[in-house]
Amino acid sequence: MSWLDPAPFLRGVGWMDGGRVVRADPSDMSQLSWDITRRALLPIGVRLEFASDGAKAVNVRYRATVPEPGDPLTELAHCFALWEGQRLVGETFSEPAHEQVARIELPASPGPFTVHLPEGHAPEILGVRPVGGSLVPAPKRARWVVHGDSITEGWSSTRPARSWPAVAGRALGLDTVNLGYAGAARGELATASHIAALPADLITLAFGTNCWFGVPYSAPLLYETTRAFLGVVRDGHPATPLLVLSPVLRPDAEHGGNALGATLTGLRAAMEEAVRDVVAAGDDRLLLLPGRGLLRTEHLVDGVHPNDSGHALIAGAVSTALREADCVRPVIRRPADPPATVR
Repeated sequence: MSWLDPAPFLRGVGWMDGGRVVRADPSDMSQLSWDITRRALLPIGVRLEFASDGAKAVNVRYRATVPEPGDPLTELAHCFALWEGQRLVGETFSEPAHEQVARIELPASPGPFTVHLPEGHAPEILGVRPVGGSLVPAPKRARWVVHGDSITEGWSSTRPARSWPAVAGRALGLDTVNLGYAGAARGELATASHIAALPADLITLAFGTNCWFGVPYSAPLLYETTRAFLGVVRDGHPATPLLVLSPVLRPDAEHGGNALGATLTGLRAAMEEAVRDVVAAGDDRLLLLPGRGLLRTEHLVDGVHPNDSGHALIAGAVSTALREADCVRPVIRRPADPPATVR
């Protein structure tokens, strides 16, 4: 059997640049800083989703960046993780290569299944092929666009499927599009413009931690930045449910001043005040989830990034907030994808 076009099976897709999934608008990359552009080339949160009719396995053909000797990326597991609903079925380890095939064994079940892709070596999926049987793309679900920093990107979770956006997306039955950019997410308005133009049924913003260091913000600056960011997003999504998660615990920053004298406690308060003021001005589809009380120090790997338990706690809090606000909708039956083509 020939290879099937992977496009109908891919989920977590923001934009496509040729055959590669990217996490920022490829026609507007020049408006972004270099760190966002670099992170946007990694397929964070991208998955294959399908149902099986008698298939014993699925072959996934891909190409990935081959790291040089000594590159720290060699330490990252090149793992294809198979999930069925909320259950991890198994993991298949392969190698980054200019072209390679990973064979993923399937249980005797129709699914639907999700294959979480390795991320660090920027794999591009070239084709999928069932072994003994057939595959069909899983139904499309409501699209949840999540923007944030390295915590949203999933840093320090043991696998991509353990990041808080992935965990919450599974629990809520949503198609999570992860726009987390490690080292960035300081309220960049170019990113707000990208989000405004991207189709979304639900949006979550989780930035602010990186405003404490690197490029330091004062509390008044973050207040105005938050309001401006929300305004730009609302230009494209005037009625879309939008949840803002303020920064989670960062012990060294809570009461320590940055170069402008701002503490993370003060920055968080400014961000939350901005959200409340926008709500008071009439945005009844805007929600706030204060982040300070969600984690304790034992949930942090390095004082900044959560471990798997920490990611699960954030996911649980976000899921609860969205459910209680009645923001989650069932599977969206968008126009059907054309039949998968062979190549």
